[in-house]
Amino acid sequence: MKRRRVVRFSLITVLIVAVMGFFLFPTNQYLEEPGGADNLKPLVTVTGKTDKAAGQYLLMTVGIVGPASPAMLVWGHFRPFTDQISKQELMGDDNTATYNQLQKYYIESAANNAIGAAFKQAHKPVTVNHEGIYVLSKLANSPFKQLAVGDTITALNGKTYQSADDYVNAIKKRSVGSQLAITYKHKGQVKHETAKLIRLPGTKKAGIGITLTENTQVTTKPKVNIDAGDIGGPSAGLMFALQVYTTISEPNLRAGRMIAGTGTMALDGTVGQIGGIDKKVAAADAKGATIFFAPNQPATKAIKKIDPTYVNNYNDAKKAAATLHTKMKIVPVKTLQDAIDYLKR
Repeated sequence: MKRRRVVRFSLITVLIVAVMGFFLFPTNQYLEEPGGADNLKPLVTVTGKTDKAAGQYLLMTVGIVGPASPAMLVWGHFRPFTDQISKQELMGDDNTATYNQLQKYYIESAANNAIGAAFKQAHKPVTVNHEGIYVLSKLANSPFKQLAVGDTITALNGKTYQSADDYVNAIKKRSVGSQLAITYKHKGQVKHETAKLIRLPGTKKAGIGITLTENTQVTTKPKVNIDAGDIGGPSAGLMFALQVYTTISEPNLRAGRMIAGTGTMALDGTVGQIGGIDKKVAAADAKGATIFFAPNQPATKAIKKIDPTYVNNYNDAKKAAATLHTKMKIVPVKTLQDAIDYLKR
């Protein structure tokens, strides 16, 4: 009798542990799902100006849930516009703290570019100071061991450049194995490091083994401040720019409409491709938006060669809208000017 009770107790214990694990045990998987659609008016402030006009520009986000339990993964499988991704796909080799730090750098860069592009579009005075390039990540075999994520590279062999592309091109012109001296800022202190360039994986090009983005500081009159709180990433650039442009130049541009959209923003006003656009379309539709701006960068042969899986954001957005049977208008844009022209029409 005692033996049976022990066996029965053991089976119950195993069952309880299994059930708890199914609902609580974290896996290495995450869920991407439709996120928020936040009014940009409270996030963007312009000295001496208040946006009181009707309508809203919406800041679109993708929700990240995880690490997900097996139960959450099953739940996500049956939810529309929800995808399962691994930690490697989401963060690469970074830990959670580094990943969050990178998202902060991305959105700061997006905000600066958006302010600069909006003022240029409005023909208002703006000064753009290029501080260098942010170090966003490093390859394990990067020869620059002292350089850390979050540092800003300010010079190569003592020479400064005016854009991230200029820095990249200057490095590409050098040969694998040649020495390069970099100057960089680490926690406010200027430092130097010299090392030999490596061959970048999958290429014949020389490199230093880092991922980078622009570190710019924009000065305007009137002064603009963008506070996105805990939101990170580069995809808010277009909507930031529209909010700033409307506030400083054409207060009635929205004409009372609920306007959503997404896309990176370059200083010259170019709108770039982003991820998770189907989820942002779903969130915008749920919020009641009537217009959704989608980056329209066609899949050229050059892009397909680099990324065979590349799909134009605009095409993905249209598919999502068709699935939702929404009346929201999906509008393709390549530049900030495209979005402004559409709203004027």
